[in-house]
Amino acid sequence: MRRYTFPLAILTWLAVWAALRFGVQPPIPVSVMGLYLAILTVSILVYLIADPERFEAFLAPLVSLLRERRLAVPRIAVLTALPLLLGWMTYSGVRPQFDPPFEARTIHPEPPAKFKLHGSDFDVLKAQRPPEMEANEENLAAGRRIYYRNCMYCHGDYLDGKGHFAEALNPLPANFRDSGTISQLEEGYVYWRVATGGPGLPQGATPWNSSMPVWQDFLSEDEIWQVIAYVYSASGSTARTWEGH
Repeated sequence: MRRYTFPLAILTWLAVWAALRFGVQPPIPVSVMGLYLAILTVSILVYLIADPERFEAFLAPLVSLLRERRLAVPRIAVLTALPLLLGWMTYSGVRPQFDPPFEARTIHPEPPAKFKLHGSDFDVLKAQRPPEMEANEENLAAGRRIYYRNCMYCHGDYLDGKGHFAEALNPLPANFRDSGTISQLEEGYVYWRVATGGPGLPQGATPWNSSMPVWQDFLSEDEIWQVIAYVYSASGSTARTWEGH
């Protein structure tokens, strides 16, 4: 079995890479993928080095490639291909990146007067957070749990729009710490956006290109209010009110 140590190690690395590259949606950002692959590489090396005989079996094909005369042609091919591969990777990393053409879009589209929330009409213009959903310690703690279970992956640990999957989305997730986002909006508007997500955006003046899920399919009405309360509190934002217009 030890004679197959080298190919098994390579196949293991490729299998994990393929699973991360093609089996995870939305796609893992390049920076995060690099971190995962570095951890994977170190883990495989630690496993090999832990047993001297296993590590020797892993190195055996490499030693043979570099020393044996009968492998002169493959040796030349490998030693030629490696610099070319490294050069191509370096070039790909430093070559100029051209942004796609600018696509005009409205950041805060006009909401409908009402929308269906769990089968009932929700009045966006008149909506107010229920008194029992005030930003007290209990509701903020619940909202924090909901945020880190569902929203953090896109909107980030610090609510700044820099979550693990943010780079894979177009447009980027909202930065709640930016004064131009939720501080400009009424809570009823934010509730509509969270509850209906990207599919709930109006058809006019599209494309909106929002990746927001329809959270009312996963969260209760109270849970949505709790996460809204947490987002406003944690980002240091204040909801806009109709009286302030």
